[in-house]
Amino acid sequence: MALSRQVTSSRRKGRAPRRMSLLYLVLLGFALAMLPILVMIYQAAHDVSRLAQLGEYSARAGVDDTRRTQSLGMLSSELERVARQYVIVNNDNLLNSYRERLRRFSALFEQQAKRLDGLEVESDIRATLVRLRRFPGNNAEEQHQLLSDLLKLGNDVRTIEVMTNDLVDTQLQAMRNEARDIYATLWIELGITLLLTLAAIIFFTWRITHPIRLLEQQIRTLEEPPRDTEVVINGPAELVSLNQGLNWLGKRLDELEAQKRSFLRHMSHELKTPLAAIREGTGLLADGMVGALGKRQREIVLLIDDSSAELQILIEQLLDYNQTQRNRTLTISRFDVVTLIHEIVAKHRLALESKGQALELPRQPVYWQADRVRTTRIIDNLVSNVIAYGEDHGTLWVRVWTDAEWLYVEIANTGNPIRAEEQTRLFEPFFQGSSRRKGPLKGSGIGLSVASESALIQGGSLRLVDDAQEDVCFRLMLPQAEEGEYTPPVATDSQ
Repeated sequence: MALSRQVTSSRRKGRAPRRMSLLYLVLLGFALAMLPILVMIYQAAHDVSRLAQLGEYSARAGVDDTRRTQSLGMLSSELERVARQYVIVNNDNLLNSYRERLRRFSALFEQQAKRLDGLEVESDIRATLVRLRRFPGNNAEEQHQLLSDLLKLGNDVRTIEVMTNDLVDTQLQAMRNEARDIYATLWIELGITLLLTLAAIIFFTWRITHPIRLLEQQIRTLEEPPRDTEVVINGPAELVSLNQGLNWLGKRLDELEAQKRSFLRHMSHELKTPLAAIREGTGLLADGMVGALGKRQREIVLLIDDSSAELQILIEQLLDYNQTQRNRTLTISRFDVVTLIHEIVAKHRLALESKGQALELPRQPVYWQADRVRTTRIIDNLVSNVIAYGEDHGTLWVRVWTDAEWLYVEIANTGNPIRAEEQTRLFEPFFQGSSRRKGPLKGSGIGLSVASESALIQGGSLRLVDDAQEDVCFRLMLPQAEEGEYTPPVATDSQ
């Protein structure tokens, strides 16, 4: 509810412009992506319809021209036949038939002449038709001449047939060319349509997914407070609203993180003061500075001293954790890692002897350039951890080696293996697995977290690895660094 009120309040103050909803943006994107396809379909249908009409017209015209030409050929033959029959029998019915056929021939010729532009024999045929209308003529000589004109008319009709066939072929070729042009145009339109559709899809996909990726990045930054700036996104109203909520949540997490660190810092220091007094008092009592103690009294005083020592270790771990979170400055120097390991193990000598644990440590010097204080913190936490959780009368191994770029330190022990389901959370702050250290005071669960963070700051890593000989084995990897003091960027576990 608080988040909802905060986001609503920020909207009212900011007076943000009205934005499209995600559903509206998706529908708009779908509509704009479909628009070129619909236009393409309409244009293709129009072109196909035009091509079909052109084909139908060309086919009909070709058929009509062919039929007229065939009719002209048959009529010219019939005119000659009827005319010769009339010359022989001199029958009026034959003369009427001749004149009817001549009339039909003239009508068909006029139609075909309109279709054949530039017909060379057109004038000859018209002159022949004029003479043929005078059939049978006034005398035998004229009649004979008219029969010759009928033969010439047949030859001219055959010329018309050739020209008509050429016309039909030309129309068919024109139709094929038109079809080819339409086909090429359709391919071009299809390409443009695909490009426009792809552009619309890419744009609206980016318009939707880009804000989502920014939100994903913002969610990941919530794991690493504090955040320097707010993330501002432009996009659908729902995603903008979610971004405002994440910005508010990020600020709130930063505030809580600052409060947590302040609490740890103050509480750690506040606890150290009375704890120092307790340890000083128990030390005086144990040394008999205020009088001799009985056996039972001395046991109780030593128990208090041991418990206060463990409590001091926990407080120092809290201070280390808080210091690691606040201070990321590295001081790089060259030192002998093996000597450092021996110094650390020496501090835990009493704990090792009390548990009867054997040691296997490296002897040959190994020099490396790293942050000595942070490396000490890592190895000290690991040694303390394997002593506390290792089995009594077991063995603690420390191995060191290098290659051209990395320093490797392995610290291992015999004991109960760490469960697989707990290994992924082993380096989380305040996480404690099913195994517990022995003693009146339990661990804080931040030792390994401090060690891992100290490795990451140096650009290295700390991992739990499998080993054939030991039950639990930690491997520290640190890169070779340049000497000096500097603050590196936030590191990630990349190894």
